[in-house]
Amino acid sequence: MTTSQAPAVPVTAGDRERIAQLVCGHMATRVISAAAALGVADLIDPAGSTAAEVAASAGTDPGATLRLLRALAALGVLRETQPGRFTRTGVGELLRTDRPDSMAEFVAMTTDPAMLGGWAHLGEAVRTGREVFPATFGTSFFGHLAEHPELSARFNAAMRQGTRLAAHVLPQAYDFGRFDTVADVGGGDGTLIAAVLTAHPGVRGLLYDTAEGLSQAEATLAAAGVADRCARVAGDFFASVPAGAEAYLLKSILHDWDDERSEVILRHIRAVIPPHGRLLIVDAVLPDVVDPRLSALGHLGDLNMLVQLGGKERTRGDFAALLRAAGFELADVTSLAPARFSLVEAVPV
Repeated sequence: MTTSQAPAVPVTAGDRERIAQLVCGHMATRVISAAAALGVADLIDPAGSTAAEVAASAGTDPGATLRLLRALAALGVLRETQPGRFTRTGVGELLRTDRPDSMAEFVAMTTDPAMLGGWAHLGEAVRTGREVFPATFGTSFFGHLAEHPELSARFNAAMRQGTRLAAHVLPQAYDFGRFDTVADVGGGDGTLIAAVLTAHPGVRGLLYDTAEGLSQAEATLAAAGVADRCARVAGDFFASVPAGAEAYLLKSILHDWDDERSEVILRHIRAVIPPHGRLLIVDAVLPDVVDPRLSALGHLGDLNMLVQLGGKERTRGDFAALLRAAGFELADVTSLAPARFSLVEAVPV
């Protein structure tokens, strides 16, 4: 049966509204981006502020500011308690820059032109199955970060903010205490390994990343009081991975890369992990079949990996096949809710 011959699915007014909301989603993105750039959340008093007061502090036009704040209220970021007077909602609180759980840097990074530029060529990425970032910006995503230190710092801050919730959940979700040493491969500033070492005082850590990735690690580990228990090693996981750990942790690493490049990373770990060791992957795990009742963020993130890096989010079956190819066997998958990650545990075979 051709599409033209298939019975028509009934369409409701709600379906039309949904299409309109989806198409206008980029406008909502720009509203949140502008609010973060202007520091709106930081300028609103806990008791509430008027649009005129926010405009005076931000140096913006009062009338346009009122319109922006009302759009933010319509999106659930603010609440208009009286005509022209606003307070923050829980969502708006996350845009404050002085909260330890702030998502302001995540918003700034995700809405940066470097992140949005490739998305204009999503159709080309789907046609070819390859990333479009290099064609758009003349270099790879990480090459672009290396050429723009301010953006690189913002990326690192965004990754740190995105790791905090997983770092809160993971040490309680898995028994790291059975290991002498845990290596965090591609662990950046050490937010995750610091949480593991804090929760398990008898464990030592090994933090492995590029020199640029490790640039803020000393401060993070020192602030957590674990710097004396965590070695820092600079290197490239496409070239090698250091020996000396029983557990090797990869958070938000494999989704950056296609199967071929991910297998290279995993094989380097396989070469040094002891027979009794464990490989621990913290990443999104997509369902085998899309459930429309669940958040679409996992699948949007999957397309983002395609556009920017040629990477992918994976299902449990995808992980099992990738691990098998690299000399591991998938042992278990554990949700790390409320973080949008799962823990994929594998053993060397």
